Amino acid sequence: MHLSPEFGLTYKEIEHDGFHIDKKVQMLLSSDTPNATTKSVGLAAIGFADAYEDLQPDLIVVLGDRFEILAAVTAALFFKIPVAHLHGGEITEGAYDDCIRHAITKMSHLHFTSTEVYRQRVIQMGEQPDRVYYVGAIGVENIKKVALLSQKLLEESIHFVLGDKSLLVTYHPVTLENNTASVQCQNLLDALDDFSDYKVIFTLPNSDTDGRIIIQMINEYVSQHSDRCMSIPSLGLKRYLSALQYVTAVVGNSSSGIIEVPSFGIPTLNIGNRQKGRIAAPSVINCGTSKQNIIDGLNKVLSNEQRSIAKDCLNPYDKENTIEYIIEVLKNVPLRHLINKSFYNL
Repeated sequence: MHLSPEFGLTYKEIEHDGFHIDKKVQMLLSSDTPNATTKSVGLAAIGFADAYEDLQPDLIVVLGDRFEILAAVTAALFFKIPVAHLHGGEITEGAYDDCIRHAITKMSHLHFTSTEVYRQRVIQMGEQPDRVYYVGAIGVENIKKVALLSQKLLEESIHFVLGDKSLLVTYHPVTLENNTASVQCQNLLDALDDFSDYKVIFTLPNSDTDGRIIIQMINEYVSQHSDRCMSIPSLGLKRYLSALQYVTAVVGNSSSGIIEVPSFGIPTLNIGNRQKGRIAAPSVINCGTSKQNIIDGLNKVLSNEQRSIAKDCLNPYDKENTIEYIIEVLKNVPLRHLINKSFYNL
């Protein structure tokens, strides 16, 4: 998605941060059917094979559970390139990302988990304990390191005034369910009608199967409610984290609502099964996908009681010196011994 105009050409943000991009792997098709997603993985594997052939990396570092990363580590397996994986051991029962994440774990050689529970789960999967490190989440660490925008500068940047009451909404398809994207998204939009005194920023969904259905529905809703709503493919890291300083709550089914948002002392409404199984702070409220479920959930997260809980809760993904710990391990681990793995029996 980094290379796609449809999803915000976010590779430019990487360059803006001062990094030189050595290779670009084109893989995204214009369709998001299961057929197209599968073919995208195939195209990515071909592209990563060419990239590894040219670059000859000593190690690759990957984060998460996206199908792009599955292609990257599959190619690395055949090139005998060691893989360091961030955010293994987590559970998201509603998405095919869950299976992809565990598959990546078994093709990886170093593991950096975001909680101790997840570290133990990676070990349970047969990985050697001395190769599995509990480091926290780098997304949470970013909050401490990125210089965030004032509300005025943020509003000028996105051409939208937040006001005193606002919601940040991100809703992705639930990829292990069949044909639920349009129904669930419509329920969310209908529920938001009941909160017409709130401004709404929609960040658009990713390229997962049926994601474009949601994009179309959100953009139509925004066009009908342009006085209080806006949509954007990607806010980018700085604007996204900056917005979390000023919105009243975060709504949807993105992992960010569980991992990063609690550090800002605001509540999250997590809708449906996409993130089912993740460890969550007390600031996170879960609800079903019907219109009434979402209305009830919104009333709860916007209540004074829940906002007070969110303000004082600790983020379970927060750990000191996350990035420094990861870098120290990568600098000192002997790479030549990583490829050969022995299954660790409990």
